[in-house]
Amino acid sequence: MRTESEPVAGELGGQDRVLLRNETLLVLALSLGASGVSALISFIGSLTKPGGLKDQAATLNGSYAPGRPWLDLAWQLFGIASALVPVLLVAHLLTREGAPGLRVLGFDRTRPLWDLGRGALVAAGIGSAGLAFYLAARATGFNLTVVPEALPDVWWKFPVLILSALQNAVVEEVIVLAYLLRRLGQLGWSPMAALLASSALRGSYHLYQGIGGFLGNMVMGVVFVLAYRRWGRVAPLVVAHALLDIVAFGGYALLAGRVDWLPTP
Repeated sequence: MRTESEPVAGELGGQDRVLLRNETLLVLALSLGASGVSALISFIGSLTKPGGLKDQAATLNGSYAPGRPWLDLAWQLFGIASALVPVLLVAHLLTREGAPGLRVLGFDRTRPLWDLGRGALVAAGIGSAGLAFYLAARATGFNLTVVPEALPDVWWKFPVLILSALQNAVVEEVIVLAYLLRRLGQLGWSPMAALLASSALRGSYHLYQGIGGFLGNMVMGVVFVLAYRRWGRVAPLVVAHALLDIVAFGGYALLAGRVDWLPTP
């Protein structure tokens, strides 16, 4: 099943098809495609390092300038803002195509309560299962110890973690879910091939966490693609992703070292 934001291939000429393909590859190379390559290199480094994967750590939100909180804050905000640039590029490209920007992907404020409700339900379902899968993968040696945050205890710690969660959600769901499915549909990919491509890409840039991170996020990608196709809107999935990351980042900051079941380095 396709949505209006995931069109069937039209009468694209050969040159138009090449341009659309190149555009898609460039957007990915500037964003999460590059992250996938980086994650693969990081995973190879972890595999070839002495000791098991669970004895190594993958830090998601760390300090850029230890001991210099204002400089650190500047770097944190710069990193969050610059990571959103590919989303602005996608909005620009969709507008040039004649579509109403990100609204064609269902990323707008027309149905806020509906989006929040659906997003919260998805987050609740995936969050509990995801945590159980991570603990099992780490215990069996397939995953590194994930450290969601290692920021200093300063006043901006939790606001930055929330902003980081929102940035992750917008970038991943707009580009890897909605934009990629739209472009692959226009290029003539079948719904199943597009689902597998989107899900595999989502798993690839989490590979730095280990095999568990790759498989868990690939399964999450399948669920998100199916939900997106059913609802025709990416906004609920952005909400779900943001809630998952906010709970993960904030929960780790509050519970690490205080409960026995949460792994720490």
